[in-house]
Amino acid sequence: MSDPKALTVSGRDLIYRLEGRPPLGVAFPLGLQHVLSMFVGNLAPVLILAGISTADGPLMTPEQKAMMVQCCMFASGLTTMLQLYPIRIGKKDNPTIQIGAGLPIVMGTAFAFVPTLRTMGTQYSINIIIGSIMAASIVEAVMGLLIKPLKKVFPSLVIGAVLLTIGLHLLPVGVQYFAGGAGPEAAAKTAAALIAEGKPVPEGTARLAAQFGSWQNLLIGSVVFLIIVCLQRFAKGMLKISAILIAIIAGYLLATALGQVDFTRVKEAGPINVPIPLFIKPEFNLSAIISLAAIYVVSGLETMGNVNGITIAGFDREATIPETQGAVIADAAGSIIASTFNTLPNTAFGQNAGIVAMTKVVNKFCIFCGAIVLIIASFFPKLGELFAVMPTSVLGGAVVTVFAMIMLNGIKLIAKAGFTDRNLLILAITFGVGFAISENKPLVARLPGILRGIFNDTTVAVGVVCLLLNLIFPASAEEKAKAQEAH
Repeated sequence: MSDPKALTVSGRDLIYRLEGRPPLGVAFPLGLQHVLSMFVGNLAPVLILAGISTADGPLMTPEQKAMMVQCCMFASGLTTMLQLYPIRIGKKDNPTIQIGAGLPIVMGTAFAFVPTLRTMGTQYSINIIIGSIMAASIVEAVMGLLIKPLKKVFPSLVIGAVLLTIGLHLLPVGVQYFAGGAGPEAAAKTAAALIAEGKPVPEGTARLAAQFGSWQNLLIGSVVFLIIVCLQRFAKGMLKISAILIAIIAGYLLATALGQVDFTRVKEAGPINVPIPLFIKPEFNLSAIISLAAIYVVSGLETMGNVNGITIAGFDREATIPETQGAVIADAAGSIIASTFNTLPNTAFGQNAGIVAMTKVVNKFCIFCGAIVLIIASFFPKLGELFAVMPTSVLGGAVVTVFAMIMLNGIKLIAKAGFTDRNLLILAITFGVGFAISENKPLVARLPGILRGIFNDTTVAVGVVCLLLNLIFPASAEEKAKAQEAH
């Protein structure tokens, strides 16, 4: 159940209720902290793909890159609205099909597709990539339509294991952000390898490597982290539930004072840029579509985990079939919207599920305010760049605890399934085989084709192994009774 204070239906208490419209002065900052926590992650996949060079030159033109950056914000805002206020086909109380979960879900550009898209970027044109994103999304839509029979093979134990894996995988990302980000970390690894081989380190690499774990980044991240902890522990009211936003703003100001923010991109950005659909004309290639189809299954699985993370944290229950179906279909619809607007697939963002877990704020209007900010930013490049130039250490200080909350929600869901001998055996094999093998990339590279495809993504590996074990070792009547008692 949501917060007991939410039993009143007016004023600030509405933030703990799914429906209703809290005062804008309360709802807007709560929505904004969701946007700030996902903004860098939302842009990162686009910037990674835009940095690919082929034998014929860059994968995309500067104009295509600028349009893709703007459109990824527009698509995220639009798809977030679809998740908040779903389209229901059929009876209102029992829809045949529901597009959107009707839950406080924030959508953003999916990281799961990045490795495959990077490989495709060296083989295909950006037009084929956009066309493949559009066509392959049908796989996730079908997955959503079949969610009722699939739900029976995805019990609490499987979803909990997936959610725990998502949290475990996000934690290192939070620490990476805390220390300076992916670029400085990669440069630090390169510099260390060159030094070990007795080779000189290029000046640019050395300069970038020095930023990783620098005292400035550690100080900024620590200040943000401590502000969140103190406000969450000792503050009340708006100060407590806005802790992440307050900490991020304080961290941004501190980073600016320390000279860690370069506003050049903000100054150079144009005043307005309208998202134009089909600016990058889609082209279709069967091999490229097949390459992305399997990743859409991963995206659907992660979305099922995130939806349950939100309902467990916010409402102390598992997601219903219409909510799960709606979330997964909206994932597919969001990717169609994104590809129509020249950008990469959309999915439910785990860090925002973590914010719900931390603040217990589940009101849809608050998230709607954040979606509006994303859409407005897509029309005004300067506003978007103002978010984008925020140092990753600011975000890192905020998301470390948030990501841990996702992991804990996975544990909570597993606990609801019950710690029977059967469940413990399944979990032991799942993480001893699914998680451990998939984390050893040299071993994964030597596996046969199908196994390599499964174990190449840790979330998929854990989900598939746990799912198979759940089918191979069905629960006995006694174990079902124990699980029901635990639930």
